[in-house]
Amino acid sequence: MPTQTVDLAYLSAAEAGQLFRKRELSPVELTQALLKRIEATQPTLQAFITVTEELALEQAKAAEAAIQQGDPRPLLGIPIGHKDIILTEGILTTGGSALLQDWIPDKNAEMVTRLDAAGMVTLGKLSTFEFASGLSTLTDHPFPSARNPWNPDHVPGGSSSGSGAALAAGLTVGALGTDTGGSIRWPGAACGIAALKPTYGRCSRYGVLSLSWSLDHIGPMARTTEDVALMLEVMAGYDPKDPASATVPVGDYTSQLKSGVKGLKLGVLRSWYEANSTPEVLAAMTEALQVLTDLGAELVDVEIPHLDLMDGATLISLAEAYAYHAKDLKEHPELYLKPLQNRFKVGGLISAEEYLNAQRARSIVKAEVDGILKGVDALISPTWGDEAISFEKYYQNHAVTFPGPSFTRLFNVTGSPAISIPCGFGSQGLPLGLQIAGRAFDEATVLRISHAYEQATPWHQKHPSI
Repeated sequence: MPTQTVDLAYLSAAEAGQLFRKRELSPVELTQALLKRIEATQPTLQAFITVTEELALEQAKAAEAAIQQGDPRPLLGIPIGHKDIILTEGILTTGGSALLQDWIPDKNAEMVTRLDAAGMVTLGKLSTFEFASGLSTLTDHPFPSARNPWNPDHVPGGSSSGSGAALAAGLTVGALGTDTGGSIRWPGAACGIAALKPTYGRCSRYGVLSLSWSLDHIGPMARTTEDVALMLEVMAGYDPKDPASATVPVGDYTSQLKSGVKGLKLGVLRSWYEANSTPEVLAAMTEALQVLTDLGAELVDVEIPHLDLMDGATLISLAEAYAYHAKDLKEHPELYLKPLQNRFKVGGLISAEEYLNAQRARSIVKAEVDGILKGVDALISPTWGDEAISFEKYYQNHAVTFPGPSFTRLFNVTGSPAISIPCGFGSQGLPLGLQIAGRAFDEATVLRISHAYEQATPWHQKHPSI
């Protein structure tokens, strides 16, 4: 039986569930251990905006009683945190912004409702870049930025910054994140965890503060692919409250995890990432590709002819963000950080013609990627072209743009499912990420490849010293 807080901190959901059912660990014990760890690390990491200790212990006690009655729900009693742009009934939901610093919603996001029904234990609300876009300051802001557990002087990725930091630091077992241009997968890479952006329409965004309606996704984050799959099985499925929700059947994501990659054909976006990555990332990719080859996958290089057209996503995101925030920008501009206020206002200068042309360009890229995926089972690239940068360098980059070479936004443009998993470390000792993207609504294959690579490598077992 685990007895040390650090041992409990890095249990997976699957491992914790097994211990619960063997009566070797209780949900209350695990929740208490994580709450103590949150309290100890919060001054340094700022991973949480709100900690819901009373609720968590109440839910943990209820889960313990249900387990004793033989309740088989796999996620019963497993602690989770929710990114603070995701609505939680009766719990402060700030969007990481002074504009909402006292807002308590009267409803849950659909994904919170589903995970509550699965018996998960809510530890609290996790830090986020302001409205999932602009990076909060470290001091002059009601909600300081979360920090990277591997090196607190560096960013933990964003905008699901607290989700990535909390998982890497062993403060929670699962987390919800959102992703408009990489905001689930960048923290996944920066913090060395497993982080999935499902297919657009796979998971309901009802009750999530929007950044860009046509690019926004919500998805599961954890420390292992298996845990991500367990969460996705609860989260996926049609929701009439989300206009973009898809009426596509939901698969059994855990049953296929151990099928391996033998016989699969994987498309490598080599020319794209080789021109936009550090030597350390390139070396990690070479090793990762060799692992996949040794496991039996066939690798082929592929190229997207009009890849540059995906840059129109920036214009789409700005226009849609302005439409969402226009009223508040006019009435309360002072409650937005100045760089973010200016960024959103740019969206108001975009014409309907420019917006529609950007969407047309997006459709070209999507068609090309979908065409490539007819000939391969998944696409492989780094998640990011470098390690997580320091806060100092990030602020020099105006605090609202994605620094460094990103390979994530492409799959927001196409809506394809994509996961980031750890694949090594850079020269500064910070994690690197491998991205696996698949066909629409084929999360099962993406997770299958991810799990096979993960089990053949040690990276997911590495944790920061905090």
